[in-house]
Amino acid sequence: MPKRLWIPVVSWTALAWAQVQGAPRGGAFPWMTLLGVLLGLAAGTGVGLLLARLRHRAVNRRAEAILSAARGEAERLHRERLLLTQHEVEELRAREEERLRKKEAELAQLEERLRQREERLEKRAQHLESLEAALRQDEAEVAHLLETGRALLAEERALLERISGMTAEEAKEYLLKLVEAESERYFARKISEVERRTTQEAERRARRILANAVQRYALDYAEEATVTTVPLPSDEYKGRIIGRDGRNIRTFEALTGIEVLVDDTPEAVVLSSFHPIRREIARVALEKLLEDGRIHPARIEEMVRKAKDRVEEAILEAGQKAAFEVGLDLPDDLIGLLGRLHFRTSYGQNQLQHALEVSFLARLLAEEIGIDPQAAKRAGLLHDIGKAVDHDVEGPHALIGADLARRAGEAWPIVNAIAAHHGQAEPATVTAVLVQAADTLSAARPGARQETYERYCQRLEELEKIATAYPLVKEAYAIQAGREVRVIVRPEKTTDDMAAKLAYDIARRIEEQVQYPGEIKVTVIRQAQFVDTAR
Repeated sequence: MPKRLWIPVVSWTALAWAQVQGAPRGGAFPWMTLLGVLLGLAAGTGVGLLLARLRHRAVNRRAEAILSAARGEAERLHRERLLLTQHEVEELRAREEERLRKKEAELAQLEERLRQREERLEKRAQHLESLEAALRQDEAEVAHLLETGRALLAEERALLERISGMTAEEAKEYLLKLVEAESERYFARKISEVERRTTQEAERRARRILANAVQRYALDYAEEATVTTVPLPSDEYKGRIIGRDGRNIRTFEALTGIEVLVDDTPEAVVLSSFHPIRREIARVALEKLLEDGRIHPARIEEMVRKAKDRVEEAILEAGQKAAFEVGLDLPDDLIGLLGRLHFRTSYGQNQLQHALEVSFLARLLAEEIGIDPQAAKRAGLLHDIGKAVDHDVEGPHALIGADLARRAGEAWPIVNAIAAHHGQAEPATVTAVLVQAADTLSAARPGARQETYERYCQRLEELEKIATAYPLVKEAYAIQAGREVRVIVRPEKTTDDMAAKLAYDIARRIEEQVQYPGEIKVTVIRQAQFVDTAR
């Protein structure tokens, strides 16, 4: 029972008790009073219960109101939290989708590079398969020739066995007839080839046109190698170039990508690199460092950066000068590629000068045969631009150059002429054929290119080795830069007829086994000397 309900009950009880105590002793018991007390107690209890019930209901309603408000607040907070979470989820989803798109783009690029690489590998495999098929065919032909040779030897052996009863003069006469017959067949074949060539009017006219074109053009070449020598004011600069613990030379080599050779050569250092532009950057930077006199890593970095800018300017200037000299208007990217050829050589021949010469020759040939000289001149100038980037791009320089020209917006005949000038593609126009001829003329002209010392010595050794392989040969010498082979035979074991046959055999073997320009003369010397002393 609530505390407030006890107050009236206790008050009624106390009042009834006081009345009972105040009644006279011995008198009648105050039942009415007690009854009133009890009724009051009952009434108070009922009223208290009623009030308690009403309060309990009020409390319940208040509690329900609080709970309802709390539920509303909780739902509101839940909705707000849900909206915030959904917003975060959307942002996260957007970031993940963006990352996935970038990843898919990267994967697509990687897949494209892999596809291109697979295509290149497939083309290379097809080329190798064609080479293998050609080799198998050659092997079959060689085997057939060997079998035919064995059959002929067997027939000759059987024939010799049948004629073994012949006299020495008759056998000698028979052998001479065989040699004469073989010589007649050989010279008859040569004569027929000469007659066929002389009957072709187009070839005769082509010779005249090419001769006129070469005669009308002359150009000096600047020969360059894979090393550059830089002079020093004095030998003490070598120590300054090296630096403390080698830090200067290491910094210089790391920034330029070349090798600095500091040896006993007085007042000079050597810059070595197969990349001509890097070598030129290193040369310009080192010369500026020597002029300045301050050589340390920071200064080296600054000079290399300036040298790169200067070389880039020189490349652009060389390309613009070449285009102006030929009279062509070229895009800037092709101008830059053309200028890079100024620092590229092939067998000692400067490639920019070679491109100018091919352009000029192609124009002369086009004018002679009556086609557009501008297209021939443009294709000739751009035919080797692939060499400007073949250090960095995989593939033949002709196909690389054709791709660069196509990207630069060159016409299809120009692109085909560039791709076909070394046979990587079929020439589809007369201009492409003229560029091939002009390129061959420029490269094969006497003095245009240098043969390496090792290849020169190797060719001389091959010539002497072929000659000395015959048992009748005593000595053999390759003279006149490999244009003639002089063979000295053993006079006691040979005759004049055998010497003539030996010269023929050596010449045929050289044709089969050695690659050489022009002709090689074979001279067989048979000389007997008799010495005596008069006393």
